Amino acid sequence: MITHPDKVLFPEDGITKQELAAYYEAIAPAMLPHVRGRPITMERYPSGIGRKGFIQKDVSKGYPTWLERVEVPKKGGTVHHPLAGDVRSLVWLANQNCITPHVWTSRAQDLYHPDICVFDLDPAADDPGAVRAAALALHSLLMEIGLQSWVKTSGAKGFHIVVPLDGKAEFADVAAFAHVVGAWLVERDPAHLTQEFSKADRGGRILVDTRRNGYSATFAAVYAVRPTPGAPVSAPCTWAEIEREEVAPRTFTLRMMADRVAQVGDLWAGLRTRRYSIKRAVERMRRAAGGTTRRSS
Repeated sequence: MITHPDKVLFPEDGITKQELAAYYEAIAPAMLPHVRGRPITMERYPSGIGRKGFIQKDVSKGYPTWLERVEVPKKGGTVHHPLAGDVRSLVWLANQNCITPHVWTSRAQDLYHPDICVFDLDPAADDPGAVRAAALALHSLLMEIGLQSWVKTSGAKGFHIVVPLDGKAEFADVAAFAHVVGAWLVERDPAHLTQEFSKADRGGRILVDTRRNGYSATFAAVYAVRPTPGAPVSAPCTWAEIEREEVAPRTFTLRMMADRVAQVGDLWAGLRTRRYSIKRAVERMRRAAGGTTRRSS
């Protein structure tokens, strides 16, 4: 049951809490296989997106007994993250005014070994053409070292590119690998790309952000709604759609996703059937670089 179902969460669009919950209920068949078992951080907006929201990780108190949780270590203690393993879990999150669930790159059953590697392309300003070009360049680079990748809109200004892993590498190894790939990408186009996190140091370039691959780091879950006007969704798309310039970072919205999924299905379904080895990828990179690879700092 949704409490205060008529509460308006997106004032400019008239989207209520009930509509948000209905969206997550409807998208669950496509979304759940990708988020099941991943610790969740909730981005909550109790008064709607017109007011400041907050981030919540711990659900030690006030949660239903049926809600799955995972206890994870943190400095000085532990955190009990919620898990979304079924439809009612997603609906419960929406009832907490959680517009965007953010997820780990590992799952509760093997917390310290990520099963995906994430690249977040984050432009300093809205520039769909430039960020599409960067996404395609990263896709090409990954293919050169034998890695197929999947892409989704961020629902903000960029794209998220994901490589499925075999779950044998630890966070530090995955993070180091991603950083080196990012460095290679920047070397190919330093005029438009950077790994400088500070906006003051970016000089208007697109940040190739690989920090999503560290322990406890998160990224917006696939199919998650983002807390900006229009209720954009972080939605799977195809590389062909990006090449044809049919997709931009905020192309897909809450109100269009039912038709989108009915038409194309879950475009990330194939990701679950592939598992790549970080060790083998690093070996291929060394061969491509003539026997050496750049180490992360």
